[in-house]
Amino acid sequence: MGDAITRKRRKSLVGSVIGKVGDKTVKVACFCKVPHPVYGKEIKRKTVIYVHDASNLCSVGDSVRVIETRPMSKLKRWRVGSVVESAISTVS
Repeated sequence: MGDAITRKRRKSLVGSVIGKVGDKTVKVACFCKVPHPVYGKEIKRKTVIYVHDASNLCSVGDSVRVIETRPMSKLKRWRVGSVVESAISTVS
């Protein structure tokens, strides 16, 4: 069997770009809703991840789909899959 068939499916998340950290790196915030352990009300939780943006396409405010990948640096474990919604097009 081929390597691609035996490899597990990679995780993907959708989040919004909250900052450009350096060259080819963006900070993405991913939100999820979880129930409160005692009261049951939904609470919004935020996870901030560092994402590899090889072509420097992303800008602050963009909605992006990120894909899990090998470690790129000390903090980067994700890469940009696609830009779901551009911040520039929503402003116009």
